[in-house]
Amino acid sequence: MSLRVLLVDDHPSFRAIAVRLLRSAGYEVVGEAHDGRSGLVAAAELRPDVVLLDIRLPDMDGFEVTERLRNGDHAPDVVLISSREAEGYGQRVAESTARGFIAKAELSAETLAALLN
Repeated sequence: MSLRVLLVDDHPSFRAIAVRLLRSAGYEVVGEAHDGRSGLVAAAELRPDVVLLDIRLPDMDGFEVTERLRNGDHAPDVVLISSREAEGYGQRVAESTARGFIAKAELSAETLAALLN
């Protein structure tokens, strides 16, 4: 059974690349969202196993979205992503309830699998 993934990122070109990459590796991408609010709605409706979540979104940051997802009825694993390195966010990544962090440039099926296993 493949993991069901929701991708939340405000850059359509990155979403398209990530969807292709994940699907080619056997992940089931069940939806995409362009900001935090639509990501929360999509997560509630689609009930993914994993949410790949950009930290820098136009309406709220990924840390806030993560906490809302983790406190919901169906709490998916959250993997934070960003074009910046984790160190650029200080302790916020380590202190979040996200499963982990992957820099966008490092996103691959292997890096995602390593965090989820």
